Amino acid sequence: MVKPPAPTTARETSSTSCGGSVCEPAFDDPELVIYARGFAALSDPTRLRLVALLAANPTTGVCVCDLVDHVDRSQPTVSHHLRVLREAGLVSSDKRGVWTWYRLDGTRLGRLAAVLG
Repeated sequence: MVKPPAPTTARETSSTSCGGSVCEPAFDDPELVIYARGFAALSDPTRLRLVALLAANPTTGVCVCDLVDHVDRSQPTVSHHLRVLREAGLVSSDKRGVWTWYRLDGTRLGRLAAVLG
């Protein structure tokens, strides 16, 4: 997945309708699709809970088997939610034996925060 650059500075444009000005973000439409995918992934309460659990364990990551008990969902459901987060670029995963371990991509989360100002 392509990582877009973080928004830098906004550019101000004049409005002809009321004389006010509007600052435009310093990113383009393809970047908006990537950011929207990240925000959509975070819009589900279970996925948001998973992100919070991963954030609390940043160095080691967390095994999917350990996440199941904390979100009161079945293992296939937890795996589905983690896949959505991974496809949005918010988490990374690695196999350790038969289990998959997940950790947050802090860079991508930081970029989403930067979009909001």
